[in-house]
Amino acid sequence: MSALIYLIPIALLMGLAGLAAFIWAVRAGQFEDPEGDACRILLDTDTPLTGPARARSGPGSAGP
Repeated sequence: MSALIYLIPIALLMGLAGLAAFIWAVRAGQFEDPEGDACRILLDTDTPLTGPARARSGPGSAGP
């Protein structure tokens, strides 16, 4: 029974931390376009790298 003295405040603090994290995520724009994200995962777009990243990582590159 004495364990409840510690467990209840810990559970409340964890719940408040989860709520704060959710509110932060909403304000940061993490849930702006959920339908677009859901459709984007189904698209098969294998676009090759272009620009400096391709020059460094391409086959036969001499490296830095």
